Amino acid sequence: MSSRFNSWCPDLKCFQESINMSMRKLRLLFLLAAIAVFRAPVAYAADTWVAPRTVYYLTRQQQQFPELKVPPAVGSKEALADLAAVRDWQQKRTEEQCAKARSEAHAEYDEFFGDISPFPRPLPDGAAAIFKRLKAETDWINVKVKDRFKRPRPFESAPDLKHCLDRIGGPSYPSGHATVARIYALVLSHLVPVRRSEFLARADEAALNRVISGVHYPSDIEGGKKLADAVYARFLKRRTFQADMKSLKGYLSVTALPAAK
Repeated sequence: MSSRFNSWCPDLKCFQESINMSMRKLRLLFLLAAIAVFRAPVAYAADTWVAPRTVYYLTRQQQQFPELKVPPAVGSKEALADLAAVRDWQQKRTEEQCAKARSEAHAEYDEFFGDISPFPRPLPDGAAAIFKRLKAETDWINVKVKDRFKRPRPFESAPDLKHCLDRIGGPSYPSGHATVARIYALVLSHLVPVRRSEFLARADEAALNRVISGVHYPSDIEGGKKLADAVYARFLKRRTFQADMKSLKGYLSVTALPAAK
């Protein structure tokens, strides 16, 4: 053996102990890696959507919404009506409607409101960052609710149902698109109250596109809207949200602001 080896491990027993220690360290690393995987952000295959754990506006406790109504029970009158509605849209939807739904796949602000946005185009970086924060936290809250109910998608429950989007994954209730679109609409309505009906109508349209395309039930959409209303009510009480709303107001286009009296 070399003099270097003898200097820190003078015999075979010592050498074996060092090997055993290295193996224990290696097993520990594998264990930590496994734990990291199980604690990683929730991810669904659909649209390569990843919903990271986000705590910015609301605390973890404030992100709980146990009061949200449960989805219709399998086989119930409401569930059968849900299925009938999705089947009806499958028969009458057009390729243009499917294309519109595909263009909103990632539930980004510009996908929903780009053509009626009260902000300059392209969206200023500061405003874009705020909408990304809003989406990230809303996505995370929505995912936690989805995981609580674990409702299958329509096409998973009924073999005759086919969606017309690219890739979809994750539970069905409540609709994340409906939740996020309505959060955007409520924010815009707060900033430009005279256009409230227009913004909410656009959010409703985006939500309905998820039923038309066959990836959600009508009750998923209604659940998403109710969740958005509850989330937004809590957002309004938070200083971080109030500060972001003040910043967003500063980014509005001059034409979006009411005329001075």
